[in-house]
Amino acid sequence: MAVRGASRIPASVQPKPADYSYDLDRALASVVSLSSRIPSEAFTAETLGTERAGNGVVIGEDGLVLTVGYLITEAESVWLTTHDGRSLPAHVVGYDAATGFGLVQALGRLDLPALKIGHSEALKVGDKAVVAGAGGRGHSVAVELVARQEFAGYWEYLLDEALFTSPAHPHWGGTALIGPDGDLLGIGSLQLQQGGSGKAQAINMVVPIDLLPPILDELRLQGRTSGPPRPWLGLYATETEDGVVVMGLADDGPAQAADLRPGDILSAVAGEPVADLAGFLRQVWALGEAGARVPLSVRRDGTDIALSVMSGDRERYLVRPKLH
Repeated sequence: MAVRGASRIPASVQPKPADYSYDLDRALASVVSLSSRIPSEAFTAETLGTERAGNGVVIGEDGLVLTVGYLITEAESVWLTTHDGRSLPAHVVGYDAATGFGLVQALGRLDLPALKIGHSEALKVGDKAVVAGAGGRGHSVAVELVARQEFAGYWEYLLDEALFTSPAHPHWGGTALIGPDGDLLGIGSLQLQQGGSGKAQAINMVVPIDLLPPILDELRLQGRTSGPPRPWLGLYATETEDGVVVMGLADDGPAQAADLRPGDILSAVAGEPVADLAGFLRQVWALGEAGARVPLSVRRDGTDIALSVMSGDRERYLVRPKLH
C-alpha cells in the first residue's frame, strides 16, 4: 500500500510524457494519497489493521474518490492528500465486497481534475498503460497488460476476469490503471507472483473499471448494492496439491460456528465435488442468498466429515461508517 512519503519509483520504469497522447501530468494529478483509521473493535481490524494507507482516484468534480475497498472498510476517519501536499478529511460513501471497490467523498474542495471512466474491455494483453500512485510521475509505473483472467481470493472473493500488469507498482493499493487514451481502466488491488520458482516476477492485480458503472449510483445513494447479499462462510481457503484447504476462520463467523477447522479439505458442496477455489465459491453462491444452508463435505485427518454451515451476510459483521 502506498503511503505519504513513500519511496519514488526508479526512473527507468516511470512514465514519460512524450510516450502518451494525453496530458500525463494532468491525469496523474487525479490520484490522491488516502489514509484511514479503523476502530480497534472493528471486524477487519485484526486482519487489515487499524491504520491503512494507499491511493484513491478522483472520479467526480465534486470530490468523489474511488479506491480499493479494503482501505476504507469500517473506517471511522479518512484523509486525502493531493499531489501538491494539501490534506482534506473525507467520509466513506460505500463499499462493495463483490467487486472490491470503495468510494469516499472529500469534505472540502480538492480542486483536482476528475479522471474519466473508460472501458477496460478495450485494453488487450500487450497494451501499454500506467499504474499511477499519488505524487505524480515519480510514484507511477509504465506497465504492460500481461494477462486477463479469472482471480479467486482466499477471503471469499472472485472476479470472472481480472487485469494483471507488469512491472509491479510497489505501493499498489488503490492505484489508478490509466489506459492509452488517458482514462481510468481499473483500480490496483494486489501484488502477486507470476511464473515458477527462480523465474517468478511481481505483478499487480487490478480490478477492471467495467465493474463500476452498473453499481456506481447504488453505491453513491445507498452505500451498497441493492441485490441480495451472497452467502458468506467466514473462511480463508487456498488451493494446494491436496485440494481446496481451509487456512483460517473469521472469529465468530458462520464457518467457525459450524466447527470447520484450519486444515480441513473442502471436498464437496451439496454433494457436488469441489474442483478449485473459484468453483467452490460459485457452488456456495449458487445455493441462494445470505442465510442459505451450505452442506459441506470435508476431509479431516483422513476422515470424511459432513458439516452444515448457516451462511451469513458479510456486511452485518462490519462496523458501519459514521456519515457526516
